[in-house]
Amino acid sequence: MKRERKPRRARWHRMKTLRKRDFPVDEVRRYLEPGPIVLVTSQLKGERNIMTMGWHTVMEFTPSLVGCIIAESNYSFHLIRKSRECVINIPDAGMLDAVAGIGNCDGDDVDKFAHFGLTPQKALRVKAPLIAECFANLECRLHDARLVNKYNFFIFEVVKAHAAPKPRFPKTLHYRGQGVFTVDEGRAHDRKKLFGKLKEMGNF
Repeated sequence: MKRERKPRRARWHRMKTLRKRDFPVDEVRRYLEPGPIVLVTSQLKGERNIMTMGWHTVMEFTPSLVGCIIAESNYSFHLIRKSRECVINIPDAGMLDAVAGIGNCDGDDVDKFAHFGLTPQKALRVKAPLIAECFANLECRLHDARLVNKYNFFIFEVVKAHAAPKPRFPKTLHYRGQGVFTVDEGRAHDRKKLFGKLKEMGNF
């Protein structure tokens, strides 16, 4: 006679419930901004600029699509819309002051490369320059402009990518609003066993 198996205990430990209070809906981006903060470079004829940006999202693996919100009032908006390309540069925590400074001055008044001591490098697939001090550079071309007029939402295809081999998990910057940034300390936590046979999950 077979012995009845006892039901397996869940492996999940009991998690703490949290008390909440009302939060302003116009500030929820503090929790939802995906980060990391990036520096977007653009160039059109003799003009070039760098803008600090936190509103972006991965949209597809192949082709590699990234969606970005760029305000029409931003100097970069017009350079990117007309040139139909840009470079998304990813800085690490050591560039915090430059990142904040770039986001708080106008590109039509100052050459941000010179002012912040950054090194422009020639890209391979686009005319916009790379920022040599950033640990990753994503050369992008405008893939879909249908949402630009309504939402200032650009959909780019990454056509070439460059990344420093070390560190594997750089300390990235994340904006929390009202001039406050947090730093991802770059510590990895391996949970591959929970993914089963899936290589990637589309919503991760």
